[in-house]
Amino acid sequence: MSSTATRATTADPIYHQPMAERPGYATGMLRYAQDFLDEQTYHRGRLARALAFVAGGGTLAGLRVVHQPSVEASEGGPGEDDDVAARPEEIRVEAGLALDRLGRLIELPRAACLRVARWFEAERARNGGDGLLQAAYTTPERFLSARAVAEAAMPGAVPVPARAVVADVLLRFVACPRGLSPAFAAGPFDALNAVSVSRLRDAHELHLVPRAGLDDDFNGLPLRAGATTLPGETEAEALAREAAMDNPAANADERRAALQDAVLHGYARSDDGAPEPGPEHAVGVDPSAVFIARVLIPVDASDASVRNGDAVLVDNFARRFLPGAGLLSRWNGL
Repeated sequence: MSSTATRATTADPIYHQPMAERPGYATGMLRYAQDFLDEQTYHRGRLARALAFVAGGGTLAGLRVVHQPSVEASEGGPGEDDDVAARPEEIRVEAGLALDRLGRLIELPRAACLRVARWFEAERARNGGDGLLQAAYTTPERFLSARAVAEAAMPGAVPVPARAVVADVLLRFVACPRGLSPAFAAGPFDALNAVSVSRLRDAHELHLVPRAGLDDDFNGLPLRAGATTLPGETEAEALAREAAMDNPAANADERRAALQDAVLHGYARSDDGAPEPGPEHAVGVDPSAVFIARVLIPVDASDASVRNGDAVLVDNFARRFLPGAGLLSRWNGL
């Protein structure tokens, strides 16, 4: 059975970013169910398009990722706390809100978990463990954010392992059917007792994806907002322009020009409207999914299919953050 991580959510009309077309109405005009779906698609699509360009994909609030070691069951003795239930090792994603790369809101109303041991065993069984071997690296700090590397060096923190499987946590929008109502049968059927889905809930999927193909020139992390290459621009010129965008102390005219160029060259749309994969999307992964964390799973120095028992390191800071206007005002001293 194929993993849902490789299936794009093409059933949602927003996935192909439909053109802005809404139904027209007139007294006495016959309407069908598709017309009401088109009405929803127009409003959903306009909102998603605006959010995608105003904010882009990333974390709006919450969604902190933590590693929770396994806990063995124990009985509370006299004067001690209650019994402790067994708990498997997990990657836990706290409740929060994100925008995917199409501008769709993804909300986790409660924490969600990925079981590490089960995931690792499944990856080891797939293709003889080749995926783990290809995603295992020495000196994996090359693929972490600067803050994660600095915090890992602090006393008592989980250190950067000497060799680890690099995997990314991605959050993906899905629509879940929630109810059935009587309806006329669709297709060449003669039935009066047919039912159809009456509610769709905006929901989510979490995926832990091993990252093969990383090197010193490609860390597989999301691009900065506005990152683009201008026509006829050399690599050195692009790096200088991007550096000016990121440096508040740079020349004001250079920063203004870089910002204007990012806006003027920031529109992109594929032939079918589907999103293009970013650096954070491994081959076959839904390109609308939003990156929220990178994890390092320590493995044996000679065999990537064997864990060495050290703690898993989580990097929460390589994602794109989308702070609200109030937070930005406070951060700027307003």
